[in-house]
Amino acid sequence: MPRPAVKVSQQQLAKELGISQALVSLVLNGLKQGINEKTYTRVWQHALKRGYKPKGMNLAQATQQSQVGVILRAPLRLSTPSMYFGHVQQGLHAALELRGFTTVFLGSEGGLEAAKLQRSFQSGHLFRGVVLLGEVSPLFLEELRSLERRIVAVSARHPGICHSVVGNESQALEAVVRHLHELGHRRIGWLGGNTGLGRHESRFSAFQTALAQAGLSLNERYVVKLQQADRSEGTEAVYMLLPHAKRSDFPTAFVSYNSLMAAGAVRAFVREGWIVPRDIALAGADAPPELPFDDVPKITGAGTDPVKLGEAAARLVLASTGTEDESFTDLILPAQFTLGETTGGRRAAGARM
Repeated sequence: MPRPAVKVSQQQLAKELGISQALVSLVLNGLKQGINEKTYTRVWQHALKRGYKPKGMNLAQATQQSQVGVILRAPLRLSTPSMYFGHVQQGLHAALELRGFTTVFLGSEGGLEAAKLQRSFQSGHLFRGVVLLGEVSPLFLEELRSLERRIVAVSARHPGICHSVVGNESQALEAVVRHLHELGHRRIGWLGGNTGLGRHESRFSAFQTALAQAGLSLNERYVVKLQQADRSEGTEAVYMLLPHAKRSDFPTAFVSYNSLMAAGAVRAFVREGWIVPRDIALAGADAPPELPFDDVPKITGAGTDPVKLGEAAARLVLASTGTEDESFTDLILPAQFTLGETTGGRRAAGARM
């Protein structure tokens, strides 16, 4: 015959957790006031793992799922935060907090192997769902879905697999190209980053479509695509193109994958004696944040406010049921154009003298 389950005591739990029995007792009696939220969650998760069953109280109510997990796409890590996803997290956290939920950073895709994911989503876990910041691999998403089905991807699409919220890339790139075209630019190049990710491909495709709508063609000589998308990549892209600067077909303007790359490109051109925007115009394919760089003017750009992406992700994850027959929402938020200091007032000839 199987042995009867051994009841675990609050004293045992306190010893295993390294905290006082009084604190364990308060938590397991459902008292939250004055108790650190992480400690409250840690006690309950450990108690459930050990098979603790409280007397005379509603277990489901005591262990109400009150957290939303957050996972960063590889190769991003918390130690090297993305300014873009930092704003997304700000919107996500604020929107969840208003509804009585909190966010918990679970880690980066690259550091969350199957065993770690399984430990986070054991039976009785307190997560109300997971928000993915960026595009993760299909294998990682499959592993996560086997443990938790209430998933929302931000700035990435996984059709038929989970919910998603993205910006309107077509609207953003159309606004940027139209602005440059109205200024008289007819030769516009592309400084790309995060190649291989769906977000780069959607922005580059939208850029090409916007050029065609304006009656312009894209010269492949002035298309750069790099693996990352920070300021250093913007600088690198410019130095890859400068050997062609004396050609008659050299662009009078460049659109960058994001504002960080545009900032790096501005710095490189200025370093080489160019005047922005008189000699060259630069714009970003995102909503330009307030960049903390004293040597870079405000970037012109267009995109969806990342804070609003986070707020929308909060609504989607809380509305998700996680059931087998759940329909998935692919939410597209509108983009806004922001005029900065990097695109106006160029020379009429559109070329550097």
